[in-house]
Amino acid sequence: MTENTEVQPTVDPRKASLNKNLETAAWGFFLIMLGGFMFVPESVVKSGWWSIGVGLILLGLNAARYFSGIRMSGFTTFLGILSLAGGILELAGVGGIGGAVFLIVLGGYLILKPYFDRQGLFGKAEQSKP
Repeated sequence: MTENTEVQPTVDPRKASLNKNLETAAWGFFLIMLGGFMFVPESVVKSGWWSIGVGLILLGLNAARYFSGIRMSGFTTFLGILSLAGGILELAGVGGIGGAVFLIVLGGYLILKPYFDRQGLFGKAEQSKP
């Protein structure tokens, strides 16, 4: 008989704690951005800048994870790219193409997914990279 053994990824408590701290900081920045969006009128700051800010927060969170040796979140990376692209397009005066941008970014992710899987870039943050 062949024994099917699956190697369970190890959980690194230090990385789990660091990831929690990074996520908490990102939430703090996000809530400050949300409050600013509600407080500052659009005549002062165009709404595209808020989307860019949210995108930079999400991508910054994943950059901090990457440089700390923690796996990135594919979901927040995807949302960060969408938010950043949407904000840039909104500032450029191109509106109503959010669905098209979503499909393009999703398609790009699917094309690059085998590379991401080989590199072990995305996954549960508290698990060690192979």
